[in-house]
Amino acid sequence: MKEVRISVRNLIEFVKRSGDIDRRFFSNKRAVEGIRAHQKVQREYSKDFLTEVFLRTTEEIEGINFTVEGRADGIEVTDQVTVDEIKSTTRELEDLEKEENLMHWAQAKCYAYIYAKDHELDEINVMLTYYQLESEEILNIKKTFSFGELRDFFMGTLVEYLEFSKRIVEWKETRDESIKKLKFPFKSFRKGQRDLSVAVYNTIDDQNKLFVEAPTGIGKSISTIFPTIKAMGEDKIDKAFYLVARSTGKNAAKDALERLLNKKLRLKLTIVTAKDKICINDKVACNPKDCPYAKGHFDRVNDAIIDIFDACDNFTRENIEKFARLHMVCPFEYQLDLLDFSDFIVCDYNYIFDPTVYLKRFFENSMLRFTLLVDESHNLLERGREMYSAEVSIPDLERLREIFPKKRKAARKHLTNALEEFQKLDSGKTFYSYESFIGFNGEVEKTVFSMNDFLTKDKDQENYEEVLDIYFSLFNYIKILEYYNKDFVSIKDEDKIRIKSLDIAPIFQNILRAPRSSVFFSATLNPIKYYGKLLGADEETSYYKIESPFDPNNLLVLRNNKISTVYRDREESIDEIIENLREFSQDDGNYIFFFPSYSYMEAVYDRYVEIDGEAIKQEREMTEGEREEFLNNFTFSSSTRAFAVMGGVFSEGIDLIGERLRGVAIISVGLPGLSYERNILKSHFQKKYSRGYEYAYIYPGMIKVIQSAGRVIRTEDDRGKILLIDKRFSLEPYKLLLPHHWQIFDFEKLEEMEAILKNFTKEKGI
Repeated sequence: MKEVRISVRNLIEFVKRSGDIDRRFFSNKRAVEGIRAHQKVQREYSKDFLTEVFLRTTEEIEGINFTVEGRADGIEVTDQVTVDEIKSTTRELEDLEKEENLMHWAQAKCYAYIYAKDHELDEINVMLTYYQLESEEILNIKKTFSFGELRDFFMGTLVEYLEFSKRIVEWKETRDESIKKLKFPFKSFRKGQRDLSVAVYNTIDDQNKLFVEAPTGIGKSISTIFPTIKAMGEDKIDKAFYLVARSTGKNAAKDALERLLNKKLRLKLTIVTAKDKICINDKVACNPKDCPYAKGHFDRVNDAIIDIFDACDNFTRENIEKFARLHMVCPFEYQLDLLDFSDFIVCDYNYIFDPTVYLKRFFENSMLRFTLLVDESHNLLERGREMYSAEVSIPDLERLREIFPKKRKAARKHLTNALEEFQKLDSGKTFYSYESFIGFNGEVEKTVFSMNDFLTKDKDQENYEEVLDIYFSLFNYIKILEYYNKDFVSIKDEDKIRIKSLDIAPIFQNILRAPRSSVFFSATLNPIKYYGKLLGADEETSYYKIESPFDPNNLLVLRNNKISTVYRDREESIDEIIENLREFSQDDGNYIFFFPSYSYMEAVYDRYVEIDGEAIKQEREMTEGEREEFLNNFTFSSSTRAFAVMGGVFSEGIDLIGERLRGVAIISVGLPGLSYERNILKSHFQKKYSRGYEYAYIYPGMIKVIQSAGRVIRTEDDRGKILLIDKRFSLEPYKLLLPHHWQIFDFEKLEEMEAILKNFTKEKGI
């Protein structure tokens, strides 16, 4: 029997939605998760109520078994059973009482049908409970339905989904048959590739988590994607996400997937494009007034989904834009809907881990079995902390009070209260506990809720867009407050309040309960258990290091044991560093010199060009075109000397193979600059793990070092050299964090380096 599995929520949203997209303002009934509202309502239930009741039913229609499941917020079990659906809102309750929200009733009626069927009830009550977030008032709307009415509604809803369901079933058979025939797209596995592929497959099969350090150039993309698709074909998972930090990672995944598609693989694939890039309107204005694609989008989008599903396997940006124009739908929202019907998705970390933009639909669907492949996972640590940090600008609050209509007294009152609460705090930069900010945070939260009526009804008012921008900044702040615990701090600056996330491990551990399996991989995950601990690993998590497949004799690593690059010695060491760089790069070919900061890089660069003439450097702000122009200087016949920053766009994710890059110099151990916030991090991790300095400074710095050095050897035919300048590279713990397959030659004098270089050049013919 053919089977389709779907959640109640996804079924209702697909079949029953209609109307416009209007992103001028997300009504809070949709934007706020309302977790606390649900909990408050559920706490006030009588003893006869059951909460978060899991419900599932299977129905057969035209040879297809539909398994539908979900969780009812509450079920009152008395002589007359009542199924309750809770919704949080900031709209006036009397407005909700007058209108009938078909989507809310539809969801509640589905739960009621399943419960009534399981318990053989002839009739059942269905109730919508609306919780008003600002006033905390509650509205209950109750109706009674016969079992026959609910059955007709439920089966009718499935019939509306039937046409598309048949496509899904047929597609899965086609996809799985092609996967069974799929071969690895190269003649043979590189050394290390098979090990990585097996480790990924076993992780999916075991429904576990894996952290794996795999050397640069091994072909991590294909080695993780191929076994994941094989597992999909064996019905171990339904869907896979390949998560990236930047566009270079997205391109590597795209190349690997398209190589497999060219081998007759059938796979529905979406590589997610950001809203500002995929928008086809004259301007990014997501509302029915300014965008014809937003007006009536939900009335037409299902036909657009069916059309592209029938026509394409690869939901490319070009294909999405083509069908969006044809059906007059918003390409970005259309793209997000297509993720439900994609087998493989490539997207930024944000879509899974960011609390404000994550793909909620996949985390609320317990039926969905999916895998995460997290590329360049070392980047996720700092990105994750950023995702769970937020701030409120005091000038923004003052500006909001200035431009907000005087008739909106509640919002203006809460703004004034928030500014007064700020003034009560000590002057200067201060590090506080959460309790110190309770008054301020409470008034900001009330401000957000009280702005709802203006944002919903006064969209044509002057300064509306400016108000909306400030609103979303405040909303992000109160969203992060929901996660606040002992792993966060609040900081008062002169004109802002900031929430800083210090340890995201507990949050990520909770997120990682939704995927069936997760694979975190990078060329630099050392110490590997440091990353596991801080990215949500548990006791069952596996760790694996794959040896470099490349001949270690093709890489020369030189280490200067004399020069100090600590801050107090930097000015005096510039000339000596330049002498080392000139000696290291005296032959033809391209070289990159990496520094821990722009200011240090610029100081050495200015002196270098005085002495040696021409060189290029990474600018603090570079457009995509300027970055491409920078890389165009590295040809197979050029002799470019480039200055760049560790941890920047040129220190990872770029492939300058063969003669496009002869060598790399790393100046300093890459530690983050001393700062107030970094020291808070150090203090936190010292208390929590007794590794404060290592977690806050040493490990993040050395990751940048190894990533920058990894630009040299990209393929098994590459030959190159690395120069480490900083005597700390010879000391513990720094030297223990260098790749153990490196053959390192120490020196103090230029003559010693010259002799080592000559010997290497003679042996390798470079």
